[in-house]
This record gives sequence, C-alpha cells and structure tokens, in this order.
Amino acid sequence: MKNVPEVKLGIIAVSRDCFPIDLSRNRRNKVVEECVKKNIPIINLETIIENENDVLKALKEIKEKEVNALVIYLGNFGPEGPTSLLVKKFDGPVMAVAAAEETGKDLYGGRGDAYCGFLSLSYNLGLRNRHVYIPHYPVGIPSEIADMIKDFIPIARAVLALKNLKIFSFGPRPQDFVTMHTPIKPLYDLGISIMENSELDLYDIYRQAENDPRIPQVMEDMAKELGTGNTYPELLRKLAQYEIALTDFMEKNLGASQFGIFANKCWPAFEKYFGFVPCYVNSRLASRGIPVACEVDVYGALSEYIIYNVSEVPATLLDVNNTVPYDLIEENKDKIKEKGYKPTDLFMGFHCGNTPSCCLINGAIKYQLIMHRLLEPGKEPDITRGTLEGRLRPGETLIFRIHATPDAKLISYLAEGEILDIDPKSFGGIGVFAIKEMGRFYRYVLLEKRFPHHTAVGFKHVGKYIYEVLKLLGIKEIYYNLPEGQRYPEENPFIS
Repeated sequence: MKNVPEVKLGIIAVSRDCFPIDLSRNRRNKVVEECVKKNIPIINLETIIENENDVLKALKEIKEKEVNALVIYLGNFGPEGPTSLLVKKFDGPVMAVAAAEETGKDLYGGRGDAYCGFLSLSYNLGLRNRHVYIPHYPVGIPSEIADMIKDFIPIARAVLALKNLKIFSFGPRPQDFVTMHTPIKPLYDLGISIMENSELDLYDIYRQAENDPRIPQVMEDMAKELGTGNTYPELLRKLAQYEIALTDFMEKNLGASQFGIFANKCWPAFEKYFGFVPCYVNSRLASRGIPVACEVDVYGALSEYIIYNVSEVPATLLDVNNTVPYDLIEENKDKIKEKGYKPTDLFMGFHCGNTPSCCLINGAIKYQLIMHRLLEPGKEPDITRGTLEGRLRPGETLIFRIHATPDAKLISYLAEGEILDIDPKSFGGIGVFAIKEMGRFYRYVLLEKRFPHHTAVGFKHVGKYIYEVLKLLGIKEIYYNLPEGQRYPEENPFIS
C-alpha cells in the first residue's frame, strides 16, 4: 500500500482592487508556464481573490479540483484581509509568495507592489494565528517562484500525511526506557490518531496469521532481498507470518485515517513467545514507508515518517550510541582529519537491526548479541535471531527527532552531516557519523534539553524542509545544527 499522500497543489492569485486584476492574472499564468517547463505539477485556479465573496468562490473551485495544498500568489499588493481569510478556511498546507517587478520599462501601469503587500498579509496572518510556508526570500520572477513551489511539495506532503496519520503501538515501554515517554495530547494537537494495544494483542494477530496462504510468497521475497545474507532460511516462515500480521492489522484498523505507522515493544518477553527478534520485519516495512519503531518509541516512529515523506527515501531509527576510538580515527585519518572533522564531531549510530536493506552495505540476518547475553547465555542463538545487520551506507545523513516533554510540549532537533566510509568493526546496523560541532550539539541540545538516545536517521540532506514542516506545525522550540555549523537553535542572526 502507498503510505504517503499525493500532493494536489493549486495556485491562486490575489489582487487588490485598486490595482489591475490582469496584472495578477498574467503573472500567475507565467508562473504556471514555468512550472510546466520544470515538470512541477500545479493546478491553475481561475478565481482571483479581491474580496471575501471571492474567497467563497475560490473554496468552491478548490474543492471541485480536489486541491489539498495551496500556493497563494500576490501578483500585486493583494487584499490582506480576504487572503488571510482564505488561509483560515482552507484545510491544508499553504505557501505564500509574491511577484517581483519584471522590468524598469513598465513601472507605472505594470508595477504591482507585492513586496509591500506581503508585509500586510504577514500581519493579518498573525492576527488570525495562521502558519504558512514562506520561502527564505519569497519574492521573485516566475522562474524563481516555480523553484520555490517545487521546494514546497515535500513540505506539503509531510503536513498532509500527519493530518491523516494513525500510530499503532503494541505494549508498554520496556523497563528503564522511560525516556521514550508518550504524552498523547501533542499527537492529537497535530491531527494524529493513536491506537494503543497490548503485547497480547500483538501475539494474537500473529497467531491468526499462522497458516496464511501468502506466507510462501513473502518468504520468497525476503530470500530474494537478502541474497547471500539469508543466513537463517528456516527463520523466514516466522518472519513472513509476522509481517503479514502487522500489515493486515494496519489495513483493517486505519479507520478514518489514511496512513499508518507502528511503535512496538520488541523485548524482552517478545522473543520467548514469538521465537525471534522482529528487527528484519521492521526494516522491510520501513523500506515501504511504514516505520516500526523499537521499544514503543512513538515519537521515534513519527520522526522516521516525517523524514520519509520529505525525502521519499526510507529512514531508520538508531541510538546516538558510542564514541569513535582514537586508534580507529588514526587508521582512517585520510577520511576524517583531511575533511576537517575533530574526534568530537564523530559518533557511531547503532541499532539491533531495523535499518532497511537499501541503506546498508552487505546486510545479513544475524542474532542480537546484547539480547543473546540476556536471554540465551551460553547457548546457540535461537530466539534472538532475526536482526538485519550491516554497515550503514556512506553518504549524506540527517539526524532528527520530534519529541514531547513530560509537560506535553513539542520540541525538536535537526543536524546534518555524513556517514563515513569506515568499517565500524562492531555488530548491529551501525555506522560512523560525522557532524560538524556534534560535541557542542550533544552537550547543549541533546543533553541540556533532555532528548532520549533514539534518533531518526535520514539518508538525504532534507533538514531545511523538515524545519519548515515543524514551523507549519507550530513547534516553537527547534534546534537546528546547520551543515556548515552556523548556529542553533535557529534564531535571529541579527540579534547578538
């Protein structure tokens, strides 16, 4: 199933009645032409808003054309009251941009003053307590506006997804993992539904799938994906049964929601009853845009899902886990020091084996070493088998978390860097991360603001889009460690 929304983006022009309406109409049409040239899907809305009655006409046209995300275009100064009213009444993500003046040869009849009108619109949006996406510099000629619209699409997709998302959780958090607390109220504030279930419910749906006729087909698909990493072929039947149980449960229980993700308890009782660890199945669902977060980490699953919507690349959930030893740094100094990284810029991201195979090098099914110590000491691995282990694929990376504090306030962090092409010489799904000023970020954001050890990991630099998603969601406390190490939290650079 497709677990992300389709963005149906419409553009609507606004015009102040003392300016030529054709100025807005013609400029809007040129923006649409540029979008067509750049293969940016856009629906041209014919209504032009000059007054409140036009808002009602526009809403009708928007509904008829099934537009779910909106670009408001100030082709001239624009009427700030009706424009902000449209934002209030439209139930979807909104972007606001404005026309630049095209030529010095026509600054009498052809001057639109949208640069000025945007200021009035911004004030009115504040009066109505509305959040819209405003690009870094939101005024431009048609080709520039088209590029801004392209940047809005992943932002709109993430916002739409959250408005139609249900999170399924199974089981309470494991002992001593209280940092994965889940205040529910902030989820509802975001428009997200949550359905909490017990571990017994999970075991029940697993048992119901025992003789499902689709099991051989899923096993075959698993074997094909794993290739030489199919080290325990006799385990695939159980894993396939579990995968079918989860996907069927999701489809049957979405209800009024369109999309679903999971946060499941995965140890220590799980292994004794199911006979395996669920990590590989979690990795497979994550590769299809259905994160299954470990240890009932609801906000971890949500963070993964936001990354997936924005980047359209599977994400994973890892621990910000351990330091990189000095001797390993010395062995790989050509990949570290020559890039200007300090030891404090480095850490290893690790988890048992939930990372999608497409994000790993030489992924293979293995057993969970830490759980084996706990559950099968001195025995051959049996119930602790089922992890997908390998080295994380080198390249761009992003660590991100949206989290709820004990007093139910949403906070978030973002940091971008790279996964280095270095053998971590350890177990699990693991890689060496390099993020400029990570030491400072670790101390004054992760520790100071009491974030948990789980972080969602993306494999593209999409932090600027996620940052805008968070702002549209109304989250005030965002800590953003920019790739070039500029500043965090994101604050006014003109105030010391």
